[in-house]
Amino acid sequence: MDEASRLLGQGEDVKVLAGGHSLIPLMRLRLAQPTMLVDINPLEGELGYIRRDNGTLRVGALTRHYQIEQSADVQRALPLLAEVAGEVGDLQVRSMGTIGGVLAHADPAGDYGTLALMLDATISTNRRSIPASQFFLGLFTTPLAADELITEVSFPVASGPHRYIKFRRRLSDWAIVGAGAQRMDDGQWRVGITNAAATPVRASGVEQALASGASPAEAARQANQGLDPASDVRGSAEYKTHLAQVLTQRAIEGAT
Repeated sequence: MDEASRLLGQGEDVKVLAGGHSLIPLMRLRLAQPTMLVDINPLEGELGYIRRDNGTLRVGALTRHYQIEQSADVQRALPLLAEVAGEVGDLQVRSMGTIGGVLAHADPAGDYGTLALMLDATISTNRRSIPASQFFLGLFTTPLAADELITEVSFPVASGPHRYIKFRRRLSDWAIVGAGAQRMDDGQWRVGITNAAATPVRASGVEQALASGASPAEAARQANQGLDPASDVRGSAEYKTHLAQVLTQRAIEGAT
């Protein structure tokens, strides 16, 4: 870990390589041209783990998507996380991609970011612990320093009703918009929205409406708060905002 951190600190064009499913496509398109890659996969023995610690589920940064999907501990402690991991990309991506890489890349279409934000997860690095609410600063932007590595993500245990819905054209695509709902063990709802702003969005207005006794349809009308989707070939901003409301309602209604 210390060696990896030291190498990453040698220049702005040094990049860390884990699963590579975000970095390698950027390099192929010449959107990223690092002078050096620091392959941290040899740290998998240190950073690839899943542990239940009382009311917390701790997941090492180099844990692969398929390992999260298949973990009995995850399926018992936070089944929503296991289900999301099973829908990431295709089989090749799930075999190599890591939870730490997705969070560090901070793509607003990344599903783990939405879960981390809505569940108040803690993202730990080789230097500090960062609440998820302070981690996503903007499009592909986090507070991580050049020589800082994510080491672990800590989620609260929640095995109650849950649902995550991704609206996409093809099975392995990124979500055009996604929405997740989880009823916590204390009975409160947590709701998050994917790819409808520059960062993941926690739908606090929806949560408050549900706490006040609103129906899923009534609560979902608050889902547009904090959204700022970009218009593109997959849909206009207005379409994506409407989609976020529809998916939020379906996620709440479908939580089992």
